[in-house]
Amino acid sequence: MTVVLAGIGADTTNIGALAPLYADGRFEYVPIPEKTRETSETETLGSWNLRYSKGCAADLTTRIRPQPIHDGDAVVTGDDLAAWPLHHDPNFEALTYGEHRTSGYVTSLRELESGDVVGFYAGLRREDDPDGRAHRYLIGYLTVDRVDVVTPETPRTERERILETHPDNAHTKRARDGRLYLEDKSVVLIDGREPGGLFERAPIQLSEYVVQPGNVRPQYYLRESIAEEWCVDAGGSNMMYKPAYRCDLSGEAFRKCVGVPGQR
Repeated sequence: MTVVLAGIGADTTNIGALAPLYADGRFEYVPIPEKTRETSETETLGSWNLRYSKGCAADLTTRIRPQPIHDGDAVVTGDDLAAWPLHHDPNFEALTYGEHRTSGYVTSLRELESGDVVGFYAGLRREDDPDGRAHRYLIGYLTVDRVDVVTPETPRTERERILETHPDNAHTKRARDGRLYLEDKSVVLIDGREPGGLFERAPIQLSEYVVQPGNVRPQYYLRESIAEEWCVDAGGSNMMYKPAYRCDLSGEAFRKCVGVPGQR
């Protein structure tokens, strides 16, 4: 039994802004833009309404660079911005998550078993901080029910069967003719079960902004107190690029630490 922490959500590299954390502890979750228009996902930057303030995801920015793999360095602005689809991943309503990142993600996630947990953290900017300080926060999680892996070598019939098993997953929605968007990468598809979901308020701060020995400027690092309490195997590591963290504790122990979504 184990827990993997995964970095997700809109940030300055994909939306150009961070979702807000309000003074009362409520916050917004905004998925990243999709890399391609070719998806059956119906949520767009214009349709994704903010939970606790007026407006939508498109109001957070004036342009995005979704970096479609086959179309070069595209810039999306104006009316096209609101119509651009979201990569709704994780989907907290359907409790499904997919991942192809190779920097520890695929390796860690494919080893998960039923009852394990994937915790999700995102960058949020505090509205009540005069310096506008941002941090990484745990915003929700899912309890693992099923894990499937599609590799470049997976036979087509098996690949199609796996995708049909995860119909609400963002990677399934952008697959075409049984082929994943990134055919040269392995993709882990995870369906979850209760308990799980997005926190209503009081996300848990995972980062600290400090100058580490040997550095000149402060950067964001995983808090030592979190690393110790959650038995993380990479305490004090740099959180800039949203690394995956493996926690050596059970799903049950993790849920006791962080609470149940909807009750926070």
